[in-house]
Amino acid sequence: MASAAEQMAANLSWGSFGKAKDLQRRIFYALGLLIVYRIGTYIPVPGIDASQLRSFFEQANTGLGGMLNMFTGGAVGRMAIFALGIMPYITSSIIMQLLASMVPQLERLKKEGEQGRKKINQYTRYGTVVLAFFQAYGISVGLESQGLASDPGWYFRASCIITLVGGTMFLMWLGEQITARGIGNGISLIIFVGIIAELPSALAQFFASGRSGILSPIVIIAVLLMIVLVIGLVVYLERALRKINIQYPRRQVGMKMYGGDTSNLPVKLNPSGVIPAIFASSLLLLPTTVVTFAREDSGGILSYVAAYLGPGQPLYYVFFGGMIVFFTYFYTLNVAFKPEDVAENLKKQGGFVPGIRPGERTALYLEYVVVRILVLGSGYLAAICLLPEVLRSQFAIPFYFGGTSLLIVVSVTMDTITQIQSHMLAYQYEGLIERSKIRGSSKRSKRKKR
Repeated sequence: MASAAEQMAANLSWGSFGKAKDLQRRIFYALGLLIVYRIGTYIPVPGIDASQLRSFFEQANTGLGGMLNMFTGGAVGRMAIFALGIMPYITSSIIMQLLASMVPQLERLKKEGEQGRKKINQYTRYGTVVLAFFQAYGISVGLESQGLASDPGWYFRASCIITLVGGTMFLMWLGEQITARGIGNGISLIIFVGIIAELPSALAQFFASGRSGILSPIVIIAVLLMIVLVIGLVVYLERALRKINIQYPRRQVGMKMYGGDTSNLPVKLNPSGVIPAIFASSLLLLPTTVVTFAREDSGGILSYVAAYLGPGQPLYYVFFGGMIVFFTYFYTLNVAFKPEDVAENLKKQGGFVPGIRPGERTALYLEYVVVRILVLGSGYLAAICLLPEVLRSQFAIPFYFGGTSLLIVVSVTMDTITQIQSHMLAYQYEGLIERSKIRGSSKRSKRKKR
């Protein structure tokens, strides 16, 4: 029998959406900030030779430059103020989360609630500034070495660094505002919009390669079928659940018995969502951002990075897949689904897993279940992200739209729709409560008249 929430969710319609004014304001607010982000991807960094930059990226667009362009919404190809994108912030978040699980002082901050979270967020912002500074400096030097600066020198480097670091900090603020006052996760939506914005031109380039004979019709059909299959697989597996039975004991209050109900604790096959793919991509983009602009003059470490960590290289697949598996486990067990916290909450609510003692035993059992679920979850994520990469390198598809991009687009779309449905359900609940209060007051007034 369907629950009340499921029945209400089935009755959601455009009519109820039209009445949810707060949800509409949130959506329009998020859309407005995302439009601001798209405008910023067309504002160039001062002192760039536009014609030289265009010819440079026509050569680099199929490799690392294509990867950078896809994740920054084309800002790198235009060398816009948002050319660094949001990746320095994500990289800083990764570092802070790793440190928070290893450094006792930061671990205590995590347990201090809202104040501790604000302090960690502040440290993350400081780390973002440092990472963005080093990346911006590498890009400015690389632009000069490639002859893309109209007036090279320290003045150009300073203006480039200030502009790029300021653009990243502004994007970080936009993402936080979307999360707090809009709808969905702001950082994920910024990456999502950047990928979607580049998709039409990438598809046009893809079909143009077919018309010119570079790609055969069989390859084009196979790629399109692969995209459809990957989307279907992502939707199916992102909704997959492992349900753990939870029992609540019976208790007597006065002459009545309460409780004794059975419920379940749903554990997703992939509790971390799209975060591991974003984390892994951001760490790969950190060194390759500099390599893209310094390829001709690179020597030593940079030449090795360009040779062995570029898309299509065996070390790239190993490194990328390994990071996805690592971050799937790390983010799930430390952020998305912490067995100790879940076990403690069940104990406070009086619930327990049948046959398992509440408290530490329950936490160990939950960790046992989650670790084994993540064998499939992390493997699925790694396969989704790596399989299109292998096919792209083998068939020389001339644009970067692989499994990571599809995973981000599908997952962010599903999460945003889920949040919209949650807001609409909350609005319906509020409407039911208000109507019940009105009916109750009208009945009391009728009784008084009698």
